Amino acid sequence: MPDAIAPATLATTAPKGFLGRVIGVLLSPRATYADVAARPRWLGVLVLVALLSACGVAILFSTEVGQRALLDQQVRTMESFGVKMNDAAYDRLERGVGRAPYYAAAGQLVTLPLMALIISGIAIGVFNAAMGEDARFKQVFSIVAHSGVIIALQQLFVLPLDYMRETMSSPTTLAVFLPMLDENSFLAHLLGAVDLFVIWWAVSLSIGLGVLYRRRTAPIATTIILIYVTIGLIIAGIKSALGA
Repeated sequence: MPDAIAPATLATTAPKGFLGRVIGVLLSPRATYADVAARPRWLGVLVLVALLSACGVAILFSTEVGQRALLDQQVRTMESFGVKMNDAAYDRLERGVGRAPYYAAAGQLVTLPLMALIISGIAIGVFNAAMGEDARFKQVFSIVAHSGVIIALQQLFVLPLDYMRETMSSPTTLAVFLPMLDENSFLAHLLGAVDLFVIWWAVSLSIGLGVLYRRRTAPIATTIILIYVTIGLIIAGIKSALGA
């Protein structure tokens, strides 16, 4: 039995309200995405996701703890790519963190909708152009926008932990399960690039696309996760090579 539900089968049911769709993405994604596919709505949830993410980083980087953690992360990131930090470069980074709340919030407000557009375009290209499906862009974009609820939840979960731990190293990557690894090793870089919330988001998005296109979730999720892990492998390889 296929694990996708045709949107048309739920078109006659009572529509889910805004809050019901937000909660439904987390608790009952298949039925929620079927409702979204049948009645595509994206503006409210996209605004919610962007605002939660923007406010979260702005609040964290407005604190002294958050700014120290950001500065430390920037230095570590540059050093992981083989960049040697001198005093002048460190001073420039230190002066820049004072503007971090504004830049980070603006970045979230711009990046999240832009990424939703890009992912929707890729999905349309793969399913509609390559596979001959006929879903409308508004349907696909609504699915992608609703999957962003998981990204907003990630921010709400991670940012308070970052503040308490005084570090920007994510507590939800696979690296947390092997803390004994050398942080400059290839395996540590790879595990640090794979986030559990992103895996959850990929599965949720795959459910939504599967519902919309009447296809099985597993092959879609496997493809997205493989692409994600491959990107992590490339990043880990570059960091290991430059770090050495």
